[in-house]
Amino acid sequence: MKSFASDNYAGVLPEVMQALSDANIEHAGSYGNDVITLRVITSFKEVFSAEVDVFFVFNGTGANVLSISAATQSFNAILCADVSHIYNDESSAPETFTGCRFFPLATNEQGKLDITTVEQRIIRKGDLHFPQISALSLTQSTEYGTVYTAAELKAFSELCQRHNLYFHIDGSRFFNATASLDSSLSAMTTDIGLDILSLGGTKIGMMHGEAVVVFNKKLAAQIKYKHKQVMQLASKTRFIAAQFEALLKNELWRKAALHANRMAQKLAVALQQFTKINITKPVQANVVFAIIPKHWNEPLMAVFPFYVWREDLNEVRLMCAWDTEESEIDAFVALIKTLL
Repeated sequence: MKSFASDNYAGVLPEVMQALSDANIEHAGSYGNDVITLRVITSFKEVFSAEVDVFFVFNGTGANVLSISAATQSFNAILCADVSHIYNDESSAPETFTGCRFFPLATNEQGKLDITTVEQRIIRKGDLHFPQISALSLTQSTEYGTVYTAAELKAFSELCQRHNLYFHIDGSRFFNATASLDSSLSAMTTDIGLDILSLGGTKIGMMHGEAVVVFNKKLAAQIKYKHKQVMQLASKTRFIAAQFEALLKNELWRKAALHANRMAQKLAVALQQFTKINITKPVQANVVFAIIPKHWNEPLMAVFPFYVWREDLNEVRLMCAWDTEESEIDAFVALIKTLL
């Protein structure tokens, strides 16, 4: 059974599965001291056009906790979107491991932050009675599947530099966002002055694992110790690194992301024929948000599971993945027609 619940539900890309098999032949050094991991880190430096440091982790929560903990001390605060994953969907893990305060900021109708909202919250510098803001975290693509342009990210980066803040991107769907803009990984990170990136692998077709990519050498000095401290250092790191190597080879990530994005576009176009459905957000990455009649939920979910995002509006999230097929979208639309 396929679903529109999450791209996490999807299986593993064949090329990634083959990379895992290829890595499963001989003994190799542990904790990243192996040929595959070192080779893949070199590939990261090439695609990001920078001398980045790379730390492979188990999951997205771990990637964000590691990134944020490297940029903070326990008396600091983080600025983030009120709809962000780190604020809403990672329980209390970020606060527990960093000891920091998280300030959620109001987003616009597209789920994006704007410069003015962020700058107005950078207050009380040096006030020992107030948590000292040390970083800004943006989500790319956003929780609503919208995408910050390179120009928008550059403006945020310049804002952070003016106020001596670190700039972090939660990129669980960073590949989808980059493909949506027909851009390169370096143009969306190195060129805009990013400090640290949580780069998602699972949602784009890996079995497990994410990466923390560090651009700022000030953060690189201590993050390797944090890597161990937050329990994200894998003994068999090569099996995470090998998957990223498959994604980077011939830009497999772009092929997978473009397909998922196209399926979301196809789904959105198909849903627009129904007057009882209201698409609520621009479809820019691999997800469609729509308000549908509440009594449709049960019969639709019985065949194609999905999440209700806002219960008061019955706004639902319909997520496409690398393995979503056009025939499945057609079947979903056909099922809707039976409900009419």
